[in-house]
Amino acid sequence: MTDSIMSKAATMEIPINSNGDTGTLPEDDSLEQDLQQVMVSGPNLNETSIVSGGYGGTAEGSSMQHSSSSSSMAGEEATRGVAVEKLESVKKWSLNTYKCTKQMISERFGRGSRTVDLELEAQIEVLRDTKRKYETVLRLARALTTHFYNMVQTQHALGDTFADLSQKSPELRVKFYSCVRTCSAHACDTSVWCSQDEFGYNAETQKLLCKNGETLLGAINFFVSSINTLVNKTMEDSLMTIKMYESARLEFDAYRSDLEELGLGPRDAVAIARIEAAQAQYQIHKDKYERLRSDVTIKLKFLEENKVKVMHKQLLLFHNAISAYFAGNQQQLEQTLQQFSIKLKPPGADKPSWLEEQ
Repeated sequence: MTDSIMSKAATMEIPINSNGDTGTLPEDDSLEQDLQQVMVSGPNLNETSIVSGGYGGTAEGSSMQHSSSSSSMAGEEATRGVAVEKLESVKKWSLNTYKCTKQMISERFGRGSRTVDLELEAQIEVLRDTKRKYETVLRLARALTTHFYNMVQTQHALGDTFADLSQKSPELRVKFYSCVRTCSAHACDTSVWCSQDEFGYNAETQKLLCKNGETLLGAINFFVSSINTLVNKTMEDSLMTIKMYESARLEFDAYRSDLEELGLGPRDAVAIARIEAAQAQYQIHKDKYERLRSDVTIKLKFLEENKVKVMHKQLLLFHNAISAYFAGNQQQLEQTLQQFSIKLKPPGADKPSWLEEQ
C-alpha cells in the first residue's frame, strides 16, 4: 500500500514540457517526509494550502484566505445587526399595540379612564357633521351638472336638426305683410312683404340657449371644483391630523394607565427601574399628544376661516349665474364669469389631438 501511494505522488509531481517530454525530477526529501506524516497522523487540513504552481502553500494564498474570511465575518455581523434592529422594532410595535388595545377595550367597557378635551371634541364633531353636509351638496351639484350638460347637448342637437330642416322645408316659410315707412325726397314706401323661416327661427333660439347653457355650465363646474377641493382636500387634511391626534391620545392614556398600575405595586429595585422606564415613555407620549392637540386646534381655526371665505364666494357665484341664466340675461351671465375670473374652455379642448392619439 505504501508503494502505491508513493507511486501516485510521484506521478502527480511529474512536470510536462511544452513539447510533451518529461523533465528531470529534482531530489526533494520534503515530499517523502510529508507523505510519511500523512500515513502516520492523517492530513492536517488547517495547515494545508494548495496554490497553482506546485506543491506547498505561499504567504499570498494564506493572506487571501484571511481577507475573504474577515469580509464574510463583517457581512455576517452587518446582517445580524439588521436582524436585531428589526426584531427590536417588532418587539416595540407589539408592546405598543398590546397596550393600546388593552386601553381601548377598557374604555369600551367603562373600566378605563380617557383624557377628554371637551371644547376640542365639540369642534371636531362639528367639522365631521359639516363635511357630511358638504358632501351632500357636492353630490347634488355634480348631479345637476350632469343633467344640465345632457340638456345642453340635447339643445345643440335640436338646433342642428332645426337648421337642417330649414333648408329642406320651404313650405314652412310664412310670408306676411309688414308696414315699414321709408321716406325720401320724392317717394314714400310704407309696405313690404316679409318671410319668416319657422325652423330657422327655432334653430337660432336653441343655439342661443345652448351658448348660455355652456356659460352656466362653466360657472357650475367652477363651483363643483371649489367645493370638491374644500371637502376632499382641505377638510380631509384636517381630519387626517385629527386621526393622528386621537391615536396619540389613546397611546398617552395607555402609558398613563400603565404608569398608574406600576405605582400601586411594590417598590423594590426591579419595580423602581420599571417605573422609571414607564415614566420616560409616558413623558414621550404626553409631549406627542400635546403637540398634536395644538396642531389640530390651529388647523381647525384656519379651516373655519378658509371655509367662510370660499363658501361666500362660491354661493354668490352660483346665485348670480343661475339667476342670470333663467332670466335670459346673457350679458349679466357673462359679467358674472368675468367677475370671478372664470375662463370657458373652447369646444373640444378636453379631447386629445390626433398626434396624441397616435
